[in-house]
Amino acid sequence: MAWWRLELASAPELEESLLWKLTALGIPRVAIQHRPETPRQRTLLAWLPESDWPPAERQHLEQALGALAEPFGLTLPAISWSQQADEDWSLSWKQHWQADPVGERLLILPAWLDCPEEHRQRLVICMDPGSAFGTGSHPTTRLCLEALEGMDLAGLRVADLGCGSGVLGLGALRLGALKVAAADTDYLAVRATGDNAALNGLSDRLEVALGSIEVLEDLLAGQPADLLLCNILAPVIEALCPSFASVLAPSGVGLLSGLLVDQAPNLQQALAAQGWSSELSAQQSQWGLMKIRRVT
Repeated sequence: MAWWRLELASAPELEESLLWKLTALGIPRVAIQHRPETPRQRTLLAWLPESDWPPAERQHLEQALGALAEPFGLTLPAISWSQQADEDWSLSWKQHWQADPVGERLLILPAWLDCPEEHRQRLVICMDPGSAFGTGSHPTTRLCLEALEGMDLAGLRVADLGCGSGVLGLGALRLGALKVAAADTDYLAVRATGDNAALNGLSDRLEVALGSIEVLEDLLAGQPADLLLCNILAPVIEALCPSFASVLAPSGVGLLSGLLVDQAPNLQQALAAQGWSSELSAQQSQWGLMKIRRVT
């Protein structure tokens, strides 16, 4: 089999959207190449069977990916196509991943790599990036992980709504949380979270199930969490916030990301109507992190 290799310079704002779209189109062979010291310089790589992607289909794909940049006021850079002979593509994309330090204490480590000597003192989160549901490199994920570093998580029970790859819940456990209950509406995300928990030897402390906030409430078994993590898009957060009280204890804290900074005012109004105080506590590029508490 021969392959097309797609190569595209990608802004961090578009990473999750591009990975989601490629996966939705049945293109699972993907990778994001970047160096930790230059996090905004990213290259998206994908491998497509040549027989399935003639010129017309590749043109349609370019149009579909280009449309993802419009909501951000961006223009998608030109896509480069090159042909590759039959190869073990899994090894090909694996070579583009590397250890990625986050904040002051965490390290996201692809499962097949050894921990670099210079990062031995960090708390390691082993990940299998092949699932493309959040590898820690997107600004919303990094904002959450960095916020977790600044909190005392010892003994806390955590709820992870829209868990994706499980990276946030695993980060919380590495930083001292006691238990994580996680849920996602995508079966592949649930599987990825379970697999990554096993990679880290944390399956006994992370429980994951398919579904939304009602399923998360069931997992918590009547004991709302001390900390809610919610890294999903702002309209979805707004739709779900009336039910936050069912999964977050009255004295608990919520970290909401996945929102653009200019979406924050409307979201804050929606949260206030449901009895939550909120602040935009951090931002990176166009993305923001919101911290919420119950109004007393």
